Amino acid sequence: MSRPPLPPFTAETAAIKARAAEDAWNTRDPERISLAYSENSWWRNRSTFVQGRPAIVEFLAGKWERELDYRLIKEVWAYTGNVIAVRFAYEYHDLNGQWFRAYGNENWEFDEEGLMTHRHASINDVAIDESERKFFWDNSGPRPADHPGLSELGL
Repeated sequence: MSRPPLPPFTAETAAIKARAAEDAWNTRDPERISLAYSENSWWRNRSTFVQGRPAIVEFLAGKWERELDYRLIKEVWAYTGNVIAVRFAYEYHDLNGQWFRAYGNENWEFDEEGLMTHRHASINDVAIDESERKFFWDNSGPRPADHPGLSELGL
């Protein structure tokens, strides 16, 4: 199974890959999202280590049981060959209604078929008031083309 765009990446194809990842994660559909990763993909997400698609699905399902009304924006930071670095922010609230904005960086490595083999994510959560939210679009769908990105939002 191939997941274009394929490496080596250019500025344009890295941006396409990052937006495709953002759109997929905003569906909050773990099965769909897992298909972008190789069968044995290896993750470090904060202090959690995950390997393989079944573990990715389990991890994501648990994530969205805790992180409600999740909305994510990604932006390419750097790219070369088969590697892309992105910065991102996402907003969600917990079961108690407390809103958060999570800030982070991810380093991605891809195989020749365009599947992600490695994902290293560093993430920090900041509690925010609901009035401080910046990400507004229909729940569980892609960010609209006219919604500002991270740089435009000053993040």
